[in-house]
Parts: sequence; structure tokens; C-alpha cells
Amino acid sequence: MTQQIQKDGYSVLVPSDLYQLSQHDAAEWQEVAKFWNNLPADRYLKDGGRYRQRRHSSFVIQESTVTVVPHRAHWQPVSYNALHGGIDRWFEPCEAGFIDSPVLKDFLQKLATRLNQLPAQQSQQDKPWFVEVHQFRIDTTDGIGRPTPEGAHRDGVDYVAVLMLQRQLIKGGETRVFESVGPQGQRFTLHEPMSLLVLDDARVVHETTPIQPIDPEGSSQAWRDTLVVTFRREGFQDSPAQ
Repeated sequence: MTQQIQKDGYSVLVPSDLYQLSQHDAAEWQEVAKFWNNLPADRYLKDGGRYRQRRHSSFVIQESTVTVVPHRAHWQPVSYNALHGGIDRWFEPCEAGFIDSPVLKDFLQKLATRLNQLPAQQSQQDKPWFVEVHQFRIDTTDGIGRPTPEGAHRDGVDYVAVLMLQRQLIKGGETRVFESVGPQGQRFTLHEPMSLLVLDDARVVHETTPIQPIDPEGSSQAWRDTLVVTFRREGFQDSPAQ
């Protein structure tokens, strides 16, 4: 993983790699995925859509310790998110059963340890990681769902991890990763549940194309579930007003 990130600015791990990384198997991850069945609607969507449900919580990782912090707003500058940046977005926190899950905490800690091995991070291993965890469900209730309504973007962090939990009766959802400065890019679809994409946020921009139901008559039963985790060394991104 670290070699590919160093070379290309991103890495894709197949499910077996995820299980090895997290030290938890498919059954344990499938149990955790049940927490995506109780996500409230995202009430901040500026395009008027009803297609996104989400929860958000924040952690600090110091060496082998993963600590949840008091609930806080998710904030991004407009320079990184032109559509939803510049405002405090108070999403409902992740449920306690998910926050306290050994699967989640081990995944966060093991991934942080891998990121520490990157050449750019080796001199900073004594510093904590400030981590934001986002649970997303994008559905097709209105006929189409947009995983990234802001378009191709960076998140303003050091690294971004996108874990594909489930694709339910959908088509589309192609992932696009491009150099932030340069013409090179790749397009691929995370079809397989428990596939993991890890991005160097300073080097690449990313987006995911809209999804549609395979069967328009069953649009209410079609969705895409992901876990998005961001890692930042220099503290959380907070509104200047705070």
C-alpha cells in the first residue's frame, strides 16, 4: 500500500488486504455494516437532493491509542469544497456501537500505522493524527444519487480512505483519481464490497460519478454505502469563527 501511494498518490486494496490490515474478517465487517441502516438524512445538501444519508464522528490517534473526541461540526474551506464549504455542518454522531467497535478502532489504528511508514510521515510519528469518520449512504430514491455533488475535489487533509461497504442494485459510481497538478488520472469502479481506496490528498483530486438504479421500479432499494476516513496532522479543520 505505502509503495503505491508513494508512487502514484493512491492505492487500492482488495478485501483480503483489508481483512489483513484491520485484523478482522469478513463476518466482523459485515456486522459493522449494519450501522449503515440507521443513518439520518443529510440536511445540508445545497442542490436540493434527498439522496444522501450520513453520520460523522472525530478521533485522535496517538501511537496505538484511538480516542473519540467530543462531537464537533464538520467544516471545510470553500477552496476545497465550493458547494458545501465555509459552513459548520452538524451531522448526527456515529452510533456508540460503531464508535466503540473493535473493528473500527483497529482499522483506524492499523491504517494510521501504515501511513506513518510513508517517507513524508516518518519524521512526524510522534505527532497525533486528527481523524474524521463519515458514514455515507447514497441512494436513488429520486432516480439518481451523487456521491460527490461538489465534483472533483481535495478534502484539505493529508490522506483520505474510502471503504466500499456495499453496492445494492446500482450502476455507475465510477471513481476518478487525477493528479492535482498534471494531466494523469485513472478511472475505475470499486465493485467488490470491502475494497479500500487510500489517497494522498495533497497529490490527487478525486470524485465519484452519479449512481442510478439497475431497475428503475426498485429505486428505493438501490444504494451505495461507504466509510470515508480522513487523516490530518495539523489538527482538525475548524471554522475560523471558533
